[in-house]
Formats: sequence, C-alpha cells, structure tokens
Amino acid sequence: MYGKPRSGTSPVRPMRADGTVEDRLPPRKPRRIGRTIVKVVAGLLVVLIVAAIAGYFWIGSKLQPVESLSDYSGRPEATPGQDWLLVGSDSREGLTAAQRKKLATGKAVGKRTDTMMLLHIPDGDGRPTLVSLPRDSYVPIEGHGSDKLNAAYAFGGPELLAKTVERVTGIRIDHYMEIGFGGFVGIVDAIGGVNICVKQNIKDHKAGINLKKGCQDMDGGTALGYVRTRATGAIPDFERTQRQRQFFSAVVQKAASPGTLLNPFTSVPLGLSAAESVAVDPGTGLFDLLSVGLAMKDSPIATTVPTSGFPMINGQSVVKWDSAKANRLFEALAQDKAVPKDTITK
Repeated sequence: MYGKPRSGTSPVRPMRADGTVEDRLPPRKPRRIGRTIVKVVAGLLVVLIVAAIAGYFWIGSKLQPVESLSDYSGRPEATPGQDWLLVGSDSREGLTAAQRKKLATGKAVGKRTDTMMLLHIPDGDGRPTLVSLPRDSYVPIEGHGSDKLNAAYAFGGPELLAKTVERVTGIRIDHYMEIGFGGFVGIVDAIGGVNICVKQNIKDHKAGINLKKGCQDMDGGTALGYVRTRATGAIPDFERTQRQRQFFSAVVQKAASPGTLLNPFTSVPLGLSAAESVAVDPGTGLFDLLSVGLAMKDSPIATTVPTSGFPMINGQSVVKWDSAKANRLFEALAQDKAVPKDTITK
C-alpha cells in the first residue's frame, strides 16, 4: 500500500503491464570494462617505462671506456657549452677477412686516426659548430717536437691527441668519442642508411665505391667508402673533411629523429651498435651521446680550421694554420660566442 515502508535494500524494479516485476538492474558492464582497460593500459605503461629504464642502463653499460682526458699543468680552464673531440680511427678490429675485403679497408694492423673534429655545443639556443682538424696539421706535440696532428695519436693514443688539441686550440675538451671502421658501418646500417648528396661522380676501387652525382641513400659500406676516398678534389684531404662533416651531420640528425628514437626496431639496434662500437671517455654516458644528437638537429655551422699554406717539412707535405684566424675562431668557441664569418672555411 502507498505510504507503507518498503522492506529490503535491493533497487526497485519496474512492473510490466501484466503486473509482473521486470527482472532488470542498471547496466554495470561498460563501467567494469572501462576500468579493466584503464588497468591494462596503466600496467603496460609501467612495463614500458621499466623496460625503457632497464634498457637505458643495459645499453649504457656496454659503452667502451677509453682513457683520453687527463689533468695536467697548464690545461685550459672549463669554458661555457660542451666541447667534444670526435675521432674516427682506421681500426679494423672486429672485422673478418671477408668484411675487410667487402669494405675495401685493406689489411693494415694497429690503429691510426683518420678523422678529427671539434664539436662545440653552446649553452643557449645557438647552433653547434663543427670544426674539422686536418690530420696533416703541423702542430707542437709534447715530447715529440712538431709533427702532423694525427701523429699525436700514433705516439700516445687518445690521451696525447686530446692534450695536443687542447693546447693548440685553448679549449678544454669535455667529452671524447672515437669510432672505428666496423662501428661506423654498424651504426649507419642500424638506422637504415643515410641520404647523402654527392657533388660529382666518384669511382675509387681502393675505397670500394662507384657513385653517381646526386642525392642517394647509402648503406654503411658505401658511406664508409664515400668518407674515406681521396679520389676527388685538388686537395683530397680537404675534400674528405667536407664529406666527413656532411656525413656526421646526416647520421646524427637521422639517429636523433623521432622516427628513429620512438621506433624500438631502430632505436634498440642503434643503441646497441653505438654502445658496442663507440669508445668514450669514462665520464661520458648514453645521455651525453643523446644530447649530441638533439643538438645536431639544428644544422651545425660546419668549417675547417683556417689555413695559410701547405709547405714541405722534413720531406712531407703538411698543413699550416692561419694563426690569426684560427685563434679568433677558437676564442669565439671558448667564450660560447658566434664564430666570426671570416674564419669559416667551406
């Protein structure tokens, strides 16, 4: 009857026209499904975050440390920004006889440095500056008089090379990174190759390449030959420094692109390949390498040290720096300022 208290706590059920009670409760399934989906997604995110952190430390643990930066009397003071010494060696370590033949690297044993670049990453929003240091640069080397810059590496390895570069530039090196032939090829292949614009036809059986003029995708072996060849230009080594900067910029920019970093099928092989083939100073970690990639997304100012001539000294052709311009170039980098336009050499 109306007005009489209702017993029980179950919800009121509507009555049908024939007087029977309709057996229906408010729908709850969608809400339960929604909660389940949220829990599953949250669980997957936790798993992905944990896997990413674990992967970061795992890959970082595979970095190859090399003693290269040391304190000494008269070492330049720390300067604004980050300064990297990037070194490409001709080490065949890790390459089989078949790979050496395929890549046309020859059979030389030991290790020499073939590429040296100084990368300055500013503290602010300015563009990085990438400076090629010609391997034949005639510079003073502690304990060995004056000789070609790459001789410092032959005499005392990465440590003497870094020390020599610091003394002739006045810039304190914050990070050292070195890569050999095998690592070079592995990194390029890990990111699916790089697109390089070739200025002229290049055929060089010593470097294992036969390239046509124009922009094209290169795998690791082809890119290695392109960077190594001396079959172009009136001054082959200067042509090579241009190609080295061009190649380095192309690789780093692609490696740091969202399409590479966010795709585990490229980022994981890239991270492993880089960690296992790149040698760095003990103070450099995976995050530092990533910072290089992010900085290089802004096309760097690319140049070589200003030169004044190529005299013959002790029976060998060497590269003499234009002291005045070179000093102004390095002073600007040390002060984290824009490089004077008249010191930029293409």
